[in-house]
Amino acid sequence: MEKRAAQRAGLAASPRLFGNPLLEWLSRVHHLTPALLYLPIVAILSGLSAARVPFAYAVPALFAGYLIWTGIEYFGHRFLFHLQPPGRLGAQIHFTIHGVHHAHPGDPLRLVMPPLMSVPIMLLALAGLRAVFGPDLVLPALAGLLAGYVAYDMLHYHLHHGRPATRLGRELRRRHMLHHFHDDTRGFGISAPWWDDILGTRPIAGSSSD
Repeated sequence: MEKRAAQRAGLAASPRLFGNPLLEWLSRVHHLTPALLYLPIVAILSGLSAARVPFAYAVPALFAGYLIWTGIEYFGHRFLFHLQPPGRLGAQIHFTIHGVHHAHPGDPLRLVMPPLMSVPIMLLALAGLRAVFGPDLVLPALAGLLAGYVAYDMLHYHLHHGRPATRLGRELRRRHMLHHFHDDTRGFGISAPWWDDILGTRPIAGSSSD
């Protein structure tokens, strides 16, 4: 009951982003949307991979696709989502892309990436992966990337609205809450915290961007 009340309060506090009713509706999505949209694609890609790519090549390509996703997650979060272009228009763009999540982290319908944003990113990823891996290995590589993306979005929702029971889960939640409420210049790897450890942006209690 308390959790539902908190979610309703977060939703009510979250502002309208678009004047167009359709765009506004598309900007708010249930947290299971990425899984429902992309996991069937992962299954199809995996089936095609099994038929067209030898196992010894498919597994490394799958893992490579996942690692590429973790890089997109970290660098996209750090350099795109936290980019603040100058001027009023720049501030509006930043708020629409990511600032609204920091301003209203309790909104359960603006926690995962809406297809309005994720589909273009995945199409660009498909083009890039095909150029690197070729027409056959792109199948397992894209499956790994999409699986990594779904895991990221599901984990992100869980860190905000769930109660992690494992030591790892609690540590990931601690790091993410430090990013939200203490220092947003650190802690960009939500499902891939090792990027913060490698690149010196690990959240530190007591640090501050202010």
